[in-house]
Amino acid sequence: MASRFGSLARSFLVIAFLSITAPALADDGPGVRAVRRAHDSLTQLLQKKPEPGSDAEKRLAKEIGTQLDGFLDVEELGQRALAGHWKDLKPAQRQEYLKLLRELVEANYIKAMRSNVSYDVRYLDEKETDGLRWVSTELQLQRNGRPETMSVDYVLRKQGDNWRAFDLITDGVGLVENYRAQFSKIIAKEGVNGLLHRMHKKKAQNGFS
Repeated sequence: MASRFGSLARSFLVIAFLSITAPALADDGPGVRAVRRAHDSLTQLLQKKPEPGSDAEKRLAKEIGTQLDGFLDVEELGQRALAGHWKDLKPAQRQEYLKLLRELVEANYIKAMRSNVSYDVRYLDEKETDGLRWVSTELQLQRNGRPETMSVDYVLRKQGDNWRAFDLITDGVGLVENYRAQFSKIIAKEGVNGLLHRMHKKKAQNGFS
């Protein structure tokens, strides 16, 4: 479980510190515009460095959560991660599961606020398949003083007038796929309540009450 949430943290740390100054290679279609707009807003927020644990940090985390919720479709991500198990959840379990997943995502952004890593992003391509938008990007970063390249693809679906991402594929590994494999194993052994218990435990480890 920890490794899967670690994968989520890695992907969202990538989002959080994308530089919007690098030249875009792809035309600005609706998907690229949605990703770029989210990066712009979140980068401005994440440049702020309030004291850890302070009221200012809590307010900033709430604002980041609001911005993130406008871009990332956690409900769609969560449903796809559970696949066929979603229909077996009771309404209260669905609500608890999505709330926990959203809070864990926000916790990873708090970690991102405390990171000093920086990236440059290139928008490579945008395509539409079965009503979904796929935005391909390439990240150029420095890790331990060495240059690295990482691919991050965003899968977006339209809701009203907006395009929201429900999956991130980092170097070929998607969040939905990762979560589905891990959640299915946990549910098979421990049931839905076992999964919720693990998510609560992870939430507590991230400093939430």
